[in-house]
Amino acid sequence: MQGCGFDLMGADLLALPSGALHWPAAGLVAVSDLHFGKSERIARHGGTLLPPYEVTDTLLRLDAVLAASGARTVVCLGDSFDDLGAADLAEDHRLWLLRLMAGRSWIWIAGNHDPAPVDLPGAHLAELTVGPLTFRHIAEGDAKGEVFGHFHPKLRLAGQSRPCFVTDGRRLILPAFGTYTGGLDAREPVVRSLFGADAMAILTGHRALRVPLGN
Repeated sequence: MQGCGFDLMGADLLALPSGALHWPAAGLVAVSDLHFGKSERIARHGGTLLPPYEVTDTLLRLDAVLAASGARTVVCLGDSFDDLGAADLAEDHRLWLLRLMAGRSWIWIAGNHDPAPVDLPGAHLAELTVGPLTFRHIAEGDAKGEVFGHFHPKLRLAGQSRPCFVTDGRRLILPAFGTYTGGLDAREPVVRSLFGADAMAILTGHRALRVPLGN
């Protein structure tokens, strides 16, 4: 698959233009912060009405990643649902998701939006360790080999803000994969402080583009 290759604690990984992470040797794809049902959750709480198409769009992009990668294992790094009520998907979306899950090992990591297991198959875990890497929703301390999400990092380049990965070779943050997700500048202290001086960002979009994170 096309993507930007890099090493994380000895694991050869690909940051894909879609915002998904591919670990070819492990047959694994990870995505973070899908936030399924965000428009439904906002409407349910009386907020601004958004076009209710984000679940379809997110599933389309996830379907494409899984078809192209042939991944046998999928790790969703938390906040897969905008809240636990949003986990009650429309029947067509639920069937679509179940089709994607069929024949794959599927791991739902608990997030702050979806801290409890949802009524879907797959493993529901607080974190998952595979070889040198540990997948969780939020960074903990100075854990090496940590792969996480939560912050929805973005970086502005040539006047355009793009979701991005950030890594320093010791830990990695993924961008939000969901369609209706905002973002936090990756140079904000809450994100920047998690990485060493040599950290790089990998911008998503038409192609994955590696740039120095800077300060």
